[in-house]
Amino acid sequence: MAGRIEARLKDLGLVLPDAPAPAANYVPFVQAGDLLFVSGQISQGPEGLIRGRLGDTMDVAEGAKAARRCGMSLLAQARAALGGDLDRIRRVVKLTGFVNSTADFTDQPKVINGCSDLMVELLGDAGRHARAAVSAPALPLGVAVEIEAVFQVA
Repeated sequence: MAGRIEARLKDLGLVLPDAPAPAANYVPFVQAGDLLFVSGQISQGPEGLIRGRLGDTMDVAEGAKAARRCGMSLLAQARAALGGDLDRIRRVVKLTGFVNSTADFTDQPKVINGCSDLMVELLGDAGRHARAAVSAPALPLGVAVEIEAVFQVA
């Protein structure tokens, strides 16, 4: 039987991707005590990388969709770290979001809301978290968004 978070994903019509492999010399997650640190996940969907620059080639709505995809990858990594049991997540502690954007773009928080909103949709109050949303002049492989997470787990 699927857990409550997997059931909620299904209710929303969402399917988590496989946990992406690291692209360099790091691990995708580290658990320290009851905290699970998930390395930054870049924006990618079923069709591949979601590239672009906010304030130039992408608008806020497109950026928020890219951030939501980062959230899906964060959860995929958490599922891998937790032996397939997302219900071990007690809360989302913190998200740190990086937005590939022009120097005059100031809506980074609206972009990262794509991921934040997903966490609250799935976990309710346990999905509410501390957060940073910052601009970057470039991100790996030209992606639009990268987000890392800290989860409290059982």
